Amino acid sequence: MAVTRGFTRRRERDDRLPPGQYDVGADWPVLTAEVTPNVDPQRWTISVDGLVARPTTWTWDQAHALPQSEYHGDIHCVTTWSKLGTWFGGVSVDVLLDAAGLLVDSGFVMATSTTGYTTNLPLDDVRGGKAWIAWSHEGTPLTPDHGGPARLLVPHLYFWKSAKWVIRLTVMDHDEQGFWERNGYHDRGDPWLEQRYQGD
Repeated sequence: MAVTRGFTRRRERDDRLPPGQYDVGADWPVLTAEVTPNVDPQRWTISVDGLVARPTTWTWDQAHALPQSEYHGDIHCVTTWSKLGTWFGGVSVDVLLDAAGLLVDSGFVMATSTTGYTTNLPLDDVRGGKAWIAWSHEGTPLTPDHGGPARLLVPHLYFWKSAKWVIRLTVMDHDEQGFWERNGYHDRGDPWLEQRYQGD
């Protein structure tokens, strides 16, 4: 039996990769639905409003004065690439929500970017150490192409949920679709369940 070179050994799949994903390696593709803004960090703010007891806005310096933490792990894009073993630095969304004080009826959050981009998330997906406002990637400041000066980071969901250039988290008592969700993407976006599009 003739064996073609290159097909003698089947490549083992990394168990960190969700179904349908491939490891992009050192690269990190730049994908965006809008023109990349150039936001001066000293003019950037992050707000938590909606169903909270104390609507609060933090400047760049105030946000950096909060307890900081890091995420070490993997990220996954709906376009099928994954970046394994990466890390980000910033402030946990838990810190912001706790400071603002969630009200009893709260259950969802809408993230809004300086461009007007929005994406919706259940509160359960941004609480309990699952989400960050990130301003660095592997020890260097986030570039504008990758959402700098700061982006939402929700690494257990597809990356369109990690809104670039985030400036507001609005807490709500109901789910409301954001930009890509209104345009056919799944409301939640779990990579392990391949929740790419409405109906998945």
